[in-house]
Amino acid sequence: MKQVTVRYFASIREALDCDGERVATDAPTVAALRDELIARGGAHAQALARGRAVRAAIDQVMSDESAPLADGAEVAFFPPVTGG
Repeated sequence: MKQVTVRYFASIREALDCDGERVATDAPTVAALRDELIARGGAHAQALARGRAVRAAIDQVMSDESAPLADGAEVAFFPPVTGG
């Protein structure tokens, strides 16, 4: 079991009413961690749902969901940024 810090930004933070948490997980990848969070149900299931566009970063580096998780990592979830 590893400990990771999960940070939430923008609309995801608003939906969950928190900006982050420490999570004990056996998830080997970002995708598996996201699935664990979705499995909590409620606001997590809605904000991180598979049908929603959600980006991820590990230790402040943009990452694909297949990226491996290490103990002590910081994982950030946020919606895609649009500009104009």
